[in-house]
Amino acid sequence: MSEDRWVVLGLAHPRAGWFSTMAKWSTAAAVPVDFVKCVSPDEVRARLAGGRAHSALLVGGDVVGLDRDLVDETRTTGCAVIVVGPRRGSSWTDLNADAALPAQFERADLIAALNEHAPAIDEVVSLPADESEERNFDWRGHLIAVTGPGGTGTSTVAIALAQALGADASNSGMILLADMARTGEQAMLHDTQEVVPGLQELTEAHRTGHLATDEVRRMAFDAVGRGYHLLLGLRRHRDWTVIRRRSFTQALSGLRRSYRFVVAEVDCDVEGEAETGSIDIEERNLIARTVLEQAELVLVIGTSSSKGVHALCRELRNLSAFGVPTDRLVPMVNRAPRSTRRRSEITAALSALLDGAEELNGVPAPMYLPERRDLDDLIRDAAPMPSALTQPLHRLIAANSGILRSRRRDAATEPVAVVPGSLGSWVEDDT
Repeated sequence: MSEDRWVVLGLAHPRAGWFSTMAKWSTAAAVPVDFVKCVSPDEVRARLAGGRAHSALLVGGDVVGLDRDLVDETRTTGCAVIVVGPRRGSSWTDLNADAALPAQFERADLIAALNEHAPAIDEVVSLPADESEERNFDWRGHLIAVTGPGGTGTSTVAIALAQALGADASNSGMILLADMARTGEQAMLHDTQEVVPGLQELTEAHRTGHLATDEVRRMAFDAVGRGYHLLLGLRRHRDWTVIRRRSFTQALSGLRRSYRFVVAEVDCDVEGEAETGSIDIEERNLIARTVLEQAELVLVIGTSSSKGVHALCRELRNLSAFGVPTDRLVPMVNRAPRSTRRRSEITAALSALLDGAEELNGVPAPMYLPERRDLDDLIRDAAPMPSALTQPLHRLIAANSGILRSRRRDAATEPVAVVPGSLGSWVEDDT
């Protein structure tokens, strides 16, 4: 038998047969394994964070809490994940687990899995590089974020943008408007009369695997007459608490694999733990932070009033500090006056407020969307948005199409940060 030894965490239902068998094998030295029983996923996380090296997590397939987040958090520490028991619908590799064993595995099966996937503790071995969950999905659609302070008309602009993209025959059926604001109102604006499925169901479905394109598209509603699909948002403001980071990231990726353009309405709050010292605030802003990090264009909406221009400037500064490149930011003034002189004054005021902010030197002059008094009637009747709103947005996308394509090409060659510990380590042989 190999002289290698492994430190293995175990998580299973207390009555699982293999769980007690593993403990007996470890106690009797029938397998070279130090077996540490855990009673919950939280205990697994605590032990992984405790500083001791672990080789693998042996987890039952029927454990409550076995999801993408637990698997990713475990693998990030260099600890392999081996699932015991069958899974219905798809394999455990969809969850990014390293291996799977039958419920009635033998010692030889266990040793083979550990040899192949788990680092031994007594000797230093190279750890396999972490493979991205996107390894099988090369194509992704464009992501455009629409954000701004409350009351500026971000929902209306998002609708108009999605309609403008959907008006192109080449995009037929390939445009999605996703309501990702904490207080989602697109269901009301579209009079869907239903609240499910929506963002919560989509994220939950990605906790334990991938969804096929047709399954993702079935979670969206058809905005009849406007040329796009609609993904409903959170049903209540407090429902952000059920959105998990890795599951949401995977859900967003699933949307981009299923549509050519995803227009996401998000909040402009991007504070995280680094700025506030609170992980709760970062989790509350998880959706907006994730979308704005990935968005290829970010439309920042303001109004023409003094307060509106000041708020627009503030949000541009916040987004730039968050890390959104200036070439992705597009300031827009909604309900703008038609007077050319008034628009020039707004442009000059915004420029003066941004003067001195070197990080915002590349931000373009704001776009202007005119005020339409009949918008409420159009929304009430679920009628298409007027061309006065959709045409400027269509020209915006056309003007940035080259930038969008170049970002798609650059994404394939963009350097990727190395995860600490993913390359393994070694020791010098004194002999």
